[in-house]
Amino acid sequence: MTGTLFLIVGPSGVGKDSLIEGAKAQLSAVPTYYFPQRFITRPQDAGGEDHFAVEPSVFEDKRQRGDFALFWNAHGLSYGVPADISARLKRGQHVVVNVSRAILDEARQRFSPLVVVSITAPSKVIEQRLTARGRETAPEIADRIARAAAYDVTGPGVIFLNNDASLDAGVSKLVEILEAS
Repeated sequence: MTGTLFLIVGPSGVGKDSLIEGAKAQLSAVPTYYFPQRFITRPQDAGGEDHFAVEPSVFEDKRQRGDFALFWNAHGLSYGVPADISARLKRGQHVVVNVSRAILDEARQRFSPLVVVSITAPSKVIEQRLTARGRETAPEIADRIARAAAYDVTGPGVIFLNNDASLDAGVSKLVEILEAS
C-alpha cells in the first residue's frame, strides 16, 4: 500500500503552518502520518514553522546531492522537502507538507496518490495574520495580499479549505480532509 502525499498550498497569511502544526499535534499518535521538517535558507529564529535552517551554499550542496524530493525558491529563500518522503510513501505513510504551487506539476508527475489542499482566507484575515506575525513590512504585506487575490490552483486532486474561522475549526477541517483521503 502506498501512502498519499498531501501538498498544502496557499498564499502567505492563510494559516498553512498553523493548520499543519495543529494537524500534526492531533495525529501525532497515528504512525501512518508524517510531517517532514523542511530545509529553508531562513534563520531558525525568524518565526514561523520549525525548520532546518541552512545557509544557501549548504542548501545548494544538498540539492545537488539529491537530498530533496522537492525544492523551490520563493520570496528570496530556498525551500527543500527531504528525500526520505519517497521511502515513507512506499511504506504506506501519508506525508503532509507545505509547498509552493509552482512545484505542483512536477510533484504530480512524480508522486501518486497525491492530494493538493489549497488553503484560502479572505483578504482582511490575511492582512491581520501577516501584520500579527511581524515578518513582513507594510509594502510587503500589501504585495502579498495582492498576490493572494490572484492565487489560483488548478488540476486534479485539489481540495479547497477556507480558513476564515478559529484555528481549532481550521485544524479540524484539515484533519477531516487528511483522514478522508
